[in-house]
This record gives sequence, C-alpha cells and structure tokens, in this order.
Amino acid sequence: MSTSMLEDDVATAAIAQAHAADTEFFVRRGMTKGYQAMSILALPTYVAFTISRLGRSHVTVNRMLRATWVGGGVGVVGGGAFEYLRSAYSKPENVRSRRITAAYDMSSVRADDHSTIGSILFAVLTPALFWKRANAFNLIVGGAGIGSSVGLLAHYGRSVSGDHPPQTPIPGREVPA
Repeated sequence: MSTSMLEDDVATAAIAQAHAADTEFFVRRGMTKGYQAMSILALPTYVAFTISRLGRSHVTVNRMLRATWVGGGVGVVGGGAFEYLRSAYSKPENVRSRRITAAYDMSSVRADDHSTIGSILFAVLTPALFWKRANAFNLIVGGAGIGSSVGLLAHYGRSVSGDHPPQTPIPGREVPA
C-alpha cells in the first residue's frame, strides 16, 4: 500500500469523524431549539383547543403542566430528527460552516441561557405555588417547560427593546459592515 493511499484514507476518516461530531452538535442543538419552540407553543395551543372543544371546566393546572412537558418532549424528538436528517445527509463542508456560524451566534447562546435559567427557576417555583393542584412530576417537568418559555420570551423581549447581544467576529471571516 502506498503512502499516498494511506494518507487519503486517514484524511477521509478524519473528515468522516468531524462530520459525525458536527452532526451530533446539530442534533443536540436541534433538540434544544425544538424543546424551546414547543414549550412556547404547547400551553396556548392546549388551552385554546381544550376550551374550544370541551369547555373551561376541563382546563386544570395538572393538565396544562402535562401538556407543556409533553409538547416539549415532542419538540425534542422532532428537532433532533430534523437536524439529524439535515446534517447527516449534507456535505461535510456545509455542516462544518454551519457549526462555526452557530457557535458564534451570540443571540442563540443568550436565548439558550435565558431558557435554561427560566427552566431551573420555574422547576422550583411551580411546585411551591401549585403543590396540591398537580402531580409532583408534572409540577417539576411542566414547570421547567413553562420556565423555558418565559426565559425565551424574556430573551426576545430584551432583543425587541434594543438590548441586542454583542456580535462576535468569526475567525477567518470578514465582519459585515
């Protein structure tokens, strides 16, 4: 076996390994973004659907919290599957470029931070406020979903009010004017 063929095999293996790592990054990111999006959408959708079909008497704290965490779970699965299909079947160069751009997207990082802070806060506050009105699991996990929504809405509120996160220049790329 020639040295050139061996070097080509090593380079191909390195590209495949980097593509797998980039795909894994995007699957995790897609799961996070899917959870955030569905946590925002699940509660109002559930309440509107239930009131329109069954009436107000069927809306309870336990059911709302359950709908929130189930919606978040659906978002995790859907977002992860979407990003896997998108990344695994794309060219490695395109996926690498998207990963570098995503890593330096401070708005996305700040949204994730706000969402995480809200999740932790509401996972603790929701059981304290509604202890006798819902199942303990629904209180904690549903509270985290509501907190994720509140945190994400806080991020969007800050951005709309003019408090934009700083732009971080990507090494090797020109900064837009």
